[in-house]
Amino acid sequence: MNKVHRFAASRKPTNVTLPADLVSEAKRLGINVSQACEVGLADEVRKMLGEEWKRENREAMESSNEYVRKHGLPLARYRDRLWRS
Repeated sequence: MNKVHRFAASRKPTNVTLPADLVSEAKRLGINVSQACEVGLADEVRKMLGEEWKRENREAMESSNEYVRKHGLPLARYRDRLWRS
């Protein structure tokens, strides 16, 4: 299951401190502050999860890239056949 999606299952009241003029302008424009904060936080979590995944899988990705550099793409010989079909 997508880690970001699983957070939507339950809700938790949270206090967030924001600049008063920003909140006033958001309300004037009809922006749902809670929803906007949730969207922004979800985007940041998604970004950080991606960075975490890259760190955790860096060695495997480097190994795979090294294999391709040395041996080429594993199924490269079939590429022309796929495009001619």
